[in-house]
Amino acid sequence: MRISYDRDVDILTIEISDGKIDYAEEAGPLIIHFSKEGKPVLLEILDASEFLSEITKISMKVKDKELVETQI
Repeated sequence: MRISYDRDVDILTIEISDGKIDYAEEAGPLIIHFSKEGKPVLLEILDASEFLSEITKISMKVKDKELVETQI
């Protein structure tokens, strides 16, 4: 697994495997690249600084091991 961050475009890239990318699907700020077999190969997080900031806020709302519902 390789992780890289491009500060100029604010994209966090996580290479999950060395498989060949066949297609990609976008889900909000995420672009997931899949192999021909449908296995994830690469994950791109767009606007990564904002995405990670929101994840941090959510994790800080965890109380007594229960997630407090929040809307993103």
